[in-house]
Amino acid sequence: MQSIMIVLFGIIGMLFGWFVYSKFIAEKIFKMDDNFVTPAHELEDGVDYVPTNKVVLWGHHFTSVAGAAPIVGPAIAVYWGWVPAVLWVVFGTIFFAGVHDMGALWASARHKGKSMGALSESVIGKRTRSLFMIVVFLVLLMVNAVFGVVIANSFVGNPNAVFPAWSAIVVALIIGQLLKRKVPLVPLCIIGVIVLYATIYMGSSMPITLPTEMFGLGDKANWIIILFMYAAVASLLPVWMLLQPRDFINGMQLLVGLVLLFGAVFVVMPDITAPAFNTHTVENTPSIIPLLFVTIACGAVSGFHGIVSSGTSSKQLDKEKDGRFVGYLGAVGEGSLALITLVAVSGVMLAVSPEEWHEIYSHLGAGSVSAFINGGSNLISTGWGLPVEIASTLLAVMVVLFAGTTMDSGVRLQRYIIQEWGEIYNIKFLNNSIVATLFAVGCCLLLAFGAGGASGSGGMVIWPLFGSTNQILASLTLLVISVYLIKLGRPAKYTLIPMVFVLVMAFFAGVIKLGEYYQKGNWLLVVLDVIVLVVSILVMLEAWSVISKTKAKPDEARDMS
Repeated sequence: MQSIMIVLFGIIGMLFGWFVYSKFIAEKIFKMDDNFVTPAHELEDGVDYVPTNKVVLWGHHFTSVAGAAPIVGPAIAVYWGWVPAVLWVVFGTIFFAGVHDMGALWASARHKGKSMGALSESVIGKRTRSLFMIVVFLVLLMVNAVFGVVIANSFVGNPNAVFPAWSAIVVALIIGQLLKRKVPLVPLCIIGVIVLYATIYMGSSMPITLPTEMFGLGDKANWIIILFMYAAVASLLPVWMLLQPRDFINGMQLLVGLVLLFGAVFVVMPDITAPAFNTHTVENTPSIIPLLFVTIACGAVSGFHGIVSSGTSSKQLDKEKDGRFVGYLGAVGEGSLALITLVAVSGVMLAVSPEEWHEIYSHLGAGSVSAFINGGSNLISTGWGLPVEIASTLLAVMVVLFAGTTMDSGVRLQRYIIQEWGEIYNIKFLNNSIVATLFAVGCCLLLAFGAGGASGSGGMVIWPLFGSTNQILASLTLLVISVYLIKLGRPAKYTLIPMVFVLVMAFFAGVIKLGEYYQKGNWLLVVLDVIVLVVSILVMLEAWSVISKTKAKPDEARDMS
């Protein structure tokens, strides 16, 4: 019965966040105004700046920020116990992620759709911009390189997911063309979801594999190359053609998946076998504080969300008030996925006894995605009567599709960053979208195969940095929003308090990890970790200087739009 209480606690909390807290922040703090001309209208170009229906844009934003992280993080962090993980997911969604995502979207839209890196120049200063963009580029590099590995591993480990994953692209292209011709959204949504689930059913009996050795590379490495070739093309297409409909249909697919999972909880009412607080962790397990707060990022708060909010979503915002629906509700959707993941990996559908659960979660890092798929598929099968094989394929496809949409958006965002560098430093050839895309993909492949050899798994080399770096980026994004609010003469405590908490936890985690990398002699991670920590300190000092000057001359600062 504990699972029901977890679900009810999460649903009630997130409903409060949506109906009460987000409305207060949007109306009283951000003061969103539909009379404001958004960049999608002011700079409309039919490729990147495209006014978009808020439901379709929510689908893009939600699936871009979700990826596999709200599954992976909670499925690992439950090792410390389900209570701290649930509390961080629920309260993080309400007071951290929703405000962070909506705030980044709003601030970017108020500055012609600039990314958070470029926006930091307008709000804080030029030096901050250069420092900020180092962290942004590093996070994007890690996400793109690693998600390529995650999808490739999923294709090799679950070949039943290959056919539906690629079929989703074809479905999205068709829907994009029909939406462009003003075909009503609702029937397209229904038909698209039906077709997508039909391909999942077909995929469960039609596995697709690559040769284990082709062009001198293994199957995983070839999948990585194919995925980046696709991502390069996808990042250059107009957003209405593939990005929006692919993300939207994936968002609808996730909603169906969430309904199946949450509904099964109410039907089955499974007990929780995981400990509320794990007092039997193995020796040398990292402390829950601060590591919990960087292990669960997406699903509580994540710096990557700020990149998406200010990178692609702000350029497609039709009306400013849509930012609440897209940004805050996108965070609520992701928090819901993290919450049901915790139920799936904590209950009897994964392990029938506490002893069996401890065998699966023998150490921090055990379980993860496989635990979610196993526990979730058993839950769906028991609650709805679906064969376990189909339920397992459904969840595996969900993970792959989310990782794929994040990779799509990630490469496009990396292209934006490179083009912004071209404008800032007057490097004209980088302004070219094709050149910028090739540069972005080239960096990812260089990391993948340069650091990982023929396996293409080089992104995993620097992946240990992601947790603390990503959360430091979230705190820096909240800092930029806070400084902007202060300059406007508005209360900033609703962003400053989350910023300080996230920064302290992420910085502390970064210092702990730095010691681990030093002891292991991993000098690449030592150097990169030091760079991120130093950059965060410098940005904070720059911001404090601006805040001090703003308080000294408030009237001059409030003249800004």
